[in-house]
Amino acid sequence: MKISVKVDYACRVMAELARLHGSGELAQIEHLARTEAVPANFLAQILGKLRDHGLITSRRGNQGGYTLARAPEEISLYDILIAVEGQCLHLSGNFHGRSGRRLKQVWGEISQTLVEKTKGYSLNQLATKNPAEMYYI
Repeated sequence: MKISVKVDYACRVMAELARLHGSGELAQIEHLARTEAVPANFLAQILGKLRDHGLITSRRGNQGGYTLARAPEEISLYDILIAVEGQCLHLSGNFHGRSGRRLKQVWGEISQTLVEKTKGYSLNQLATKNPAEMYYI
């Protein structure tokens, strides 16, 4: 199971927007791309999805940019995942055969656990505001 690059980038950019939240500052796409090491052209697509799902707002123009639509503690990892991917764990739908129904039940339980876990992490918990809390590899 893989977390897509889109989800990874979206979470990182949303964490940066959470760091800026409350400052009155709008983040321009160039800043977000540079700060979170995300290709700017790919980021534009991701920001569009986040905006369409009401997680961020944008303003055009010279003084334009992006900001969170709600407080960081009101946005969960689940919200970001759904905005970008549309679901947590997609099941193929082919549950035929002797073990099919049981596997469907197990995957359903795993999916529900994933939903609950991702809803339990707020964007505020992902954002590192203190430079001493940042991790470098």
